[in-house]
Amino acid sequence: MSEPITALRARETHGSVQISDAGLRGMITLRGDLSKMKAVCKDFGVAVPGMREALFKSDAGVLWMSPDELLILLPYGDVPDALGKIAKAQKGQHHLAVNVSDARALLRVEGPFAREVIAKLAPVDLHADAFAPGQVLRTRLGQIAAAFWMTDARTFHVICFRSVADYAFDLLAASADAGPVGHFARGT
Repeated sequence: MSEPITALRARETHGSVQISDAGLRGMITLRGDLSKMKAVCKDFGVAVPGMREALFKSDAGVLWMSPDELLILLPYGDVPDALGKIAKAQKGQHHLAVNVSDARALLRVEGPFAREVIAKLAPVDLHADAFAPGQVLRTRLGQIAAAFWMTDARTFHVICFRSVADYAFDLLAASADAGPVGHFARGT
């Protein structure tokens, strides 16, 4: 049996903002009535996230992706057990739980100008008053669909399809190489 590998095979850049492969990560897409997913989220140590919320407890997290969809992040090897727990917690409830770990790539963007690197590529308001740690957005980066969240003021995590991981990495690296763009203030 072959060993799982990331799409980016540990690629990274160096500079004031670093772009890096965040490694293998378990990811489960869970669709259904979010009001009936309290037991599932409790298994991961968090409440059901509200709109645009990313909640984490140690090495697991639950991200709100849409009014009927959550993305669960956990250690890669824990996915089979987690799917069993989800099936048990959701027994009798209409739901869909799918392991998407190998269909997605996870990148980290870290540094003092990480917000500007993402802002140059995404058609959303990333001012600190509009987007802060603990929030998640599903949008586009350049020409690809992506989602991202912040863990702190200097660190973004970006999820995209595995098939476009190299494009996402190169796009983020080019944005980081270009440097920050002026002041990041409302109205400027």
